[in-house]
Amino acid sequence: MIRSLIALSLILFPLGVNAQQEPDRTPSHCIALTQGVPGLHYASLPDVAEEEVYLHYVAHASFLIRSHRGLNMVTDYTGFTGTLPFIPDVVTMNKAHDTHWTAFPDPAIPHVLPGWGEFGEGIEHKVELGEVLVRNVSTDIRSQWSGVEDKGNSIFVFEMAGLCIGHLGHLHHVPDAEQFAALGRLDVVMAPVDGGYTLSLPEMITVIKRLRSSIVIPMHWFSDLALGAFLRGMEGEFSVVQVGEPSLVVSRSRLPSRPTIMVLRPAYLNVPR
Repeated sequence: MIRSLIALSLILFPLGVNAQQEPDRTPSHCIALTQGVPGLHYASLPDVAEEEVYLHYVAHASFLIRSHRGLNMVTDYTGFTGTLPFIPDVVTMNKAHDTHWTAFPDPAIPHVLPGWGEFGEGIEHKVELGEVLVRNVSTDIRSQWSGVEDKGNSIFVFEMAGLCIGHLGHLHHVPDAEQFAALGRLDVVMAPVDGGYTLSLPEMITVIKRLRSSIVIPMHWFSDLALGAFLRGMEGEFSVVQVGEPSLVVSRSRLPSRPTIMVLRPAYLNVPR
């Protein structure tokens, strides 16, 4: 019985798991600047061309990230992505609120990556999946009683197709120099722009400008009012593209020459009617 429980816990929450596949991806240029920094395929999901990445804004802070060989990764996974019968290969989670994680991920998911470990200790992930490398950088969060939990959140980074794609999670503070260095150069970043539940807008704008990403995808906005306030704060230095849809295909060869905010409209992954 004890062995069964241990095996189940390892399936649900593998700590710092490393897949054993050899890397088989175009190297990204987001190598960390400091050393020693700690699925199933369904025909209804789109095919992705080689050296491209498919991004779909599911809801709130959840995105589907899909590789050209059909690896499916979902960020800030809550256990629900829509009515499509869909089992991701990798899910990442953060625990600031229950809209960013689930205590009961499907045991069929091969890699469940919580963004926290024991209280105050954080966690380190470096999952090598051949065409994709998934890693994290720990940050602090405000605790339930207005204190601070060290390393209670993770920024997850997906290196694939020569790109470095970052998801800031439920970020509660401006990263320090060491954390920025550990992130490296993010080509695409998904940033919470609610203006208060995570960072204030001035602080988030500071973070985004420091990252100097080619594509910024706003997330975690609760109204067009909040989204509009963020977009006005970014005027001048960033172009804004209203995609009008939940999905976007990105590639290293087609990154915009000027930093650009791509506004996606969230939609669950539903079975077509």
